[in-house]
Amino acid sequence: MKRILFIALLSAIFSTVVSAQLPFERIRRDKPDMERIHREINDRKSKYYYPLLMKEFLRNDTLMKLDKFRYLYLGYVFQEDYDPYRPSPAPEMTGPLYRTTNPTSAECDQIIANARIALANNPFDLRQMSAMIAALNLLGEKNLAKIYQYKLNYLLMAIVSTGTGEDEDHAWFVIEPQHEYVLLNYMGYQVTNHLFYDPYYEYLTVVDVASSKKGGFYFNLQPMLQEHYRKFPDEL
Repeated sequence: MKRILFIALLSAIFSTVVSAQLPFERIRRDKPDMERIHREINDRKSKYYYPLLMKEFLRNDTLMKLDKFRYLYLGYVFQEDYDPYRPSPAPEMTGPLYRTTNPTSAECDQIIANARIALANNPFDLRQMSAMIAALNLLGEKNLAKIYQYKLNYLLMAIVSTGTGEDEDHAWFVIEPQHEYVLLNYMGYQVTNHLFYDPYYEYLTVVDVASSKKGGFYFNLQPMLQEHYRKFPDEL
């Protein structure tokens, strides 16, 4: 039997599942006001006060809706531990563990353990979150899988709410480069190339897996790069 990457398999599965679940066409889309987000997440009286948002998120509160996820996701760039290029302490997702179409229970347990390590370091490691959801489902842990699927769905919707991706003025905002690929894979696209150009845009070309239609989407990396270089000016 031909063997394929577990991560590729789960991407194929969830691109269909997530696309069917997420009401992308009904999401209100507007360019985020990062100054307002910064004020709100630091205001102890605001419902978007960041420590409260993160507390809700980490306790797997499925009452959180898109407005809070938007502040949670975009507001992360202003946190002291934020670094979009920080290496993960979890094993890379390219080893033998992820190269099977039928992982055993023990392998699923290890995938979940790796994901927990990664998410403890970075709560928005969407690739590891996706792997954990797939492994939980394979183990029959449906309720916990649904909780993490809820979180993943709303994080993806938070990205989509920032624009349409059709041009620079309506580019999607992301706080990590990997999120561009996760979003597009879950929307049913295969990324074929990417181009970064000044001052802070990235354009990814894609092929629609279902129709083979080619296209591309724009991403805005301004908040991500600003915060990274503020903390690491020697890399400028």
